[in-house]
Amino acid sequence: MSGHSHWAKIKRAKGSNDAKRGREWSKLARRIIVAAKVGGGNPDENLSLRYAIDDAKAANMPKDTIANAIKKGTGELGATTYETILYEGYGPAGVAFMVDCLTDNRNRTAPEMRKIFERAGGQLGSSNCVAWMFEQKGSFLVSTDKVDEDQLMEIALEAGADDVQLDGDVFTVTCPPAAFAAVKTALADKEIETISAELAMMPKNTVQVAANKASQVLGLMESLEEHDDVQKVYANFDIPDEAMETA
Repeated sequence: MSGHSHWAKIKRAKGSNDAKRGREWSKLARRIIVAAKVGGGNPDENLSLRYAIDDAKAANMPKDTIANAIKKGTGELGATTYETILYEGYGPAGVAFMVDCLTDNRNRTAPEMRKIFERAGGQLGSSNCVAWMFEQKGSFLVSTDKVDEDQLMEIALEAGADDVQLDGDVFTVTCPPAAFAAVKTALADKEIETISAELAMMPKNTVQVAANKASQVLGLMESLEEHDDVQKVYANFDIPDEAMETA
């Protein structure tokens, strides 16, 4: 199974304890702050902010926390400055990684990213060393017990999706970035629950990972995502289901 869809399932299965929830809220707050700073505090006029707020609501972030993050972004609660940086590198088995960060100190974040890669047997690379392997897509994961494949195909394609694939026990719906809002609305209107819905960097091709390397690859994913400055991690691994069960 490809890295993007299976990793989303793994995270969901692990659940969210208080520490993880607090870390997730902190990251979402940063994203809201940056979106509000760049495009203003009105989500009806700022698509990035609207998506960030949607994700925050999906993570059960309190309304007051969301409102305060917007105010920090617009400067109403003091100036907070974060910089967007994309780190790229290779992990075990030659898997390509892209790490989307929001940091208030790149001189701190860069060496910490390098250390995480090296501890996992990987290497932080230069800008654009793996970016060419990915493309931005809207991505939705839907459990197979939530909807019939033909029904999902019809709804998604009519809304602008370009593909619906069965991936284990989930459907992966992909669409051009411009169709993301329309597909998201169409699924919501039909009350089709999604495991995840995001604009993601999807790999154009995947790297097959042997069973004895699976735990290292997944360990690097988890270590990167646990870092406070990391917003999203994308990778192009493909790990067989039987290897996933023992990883």
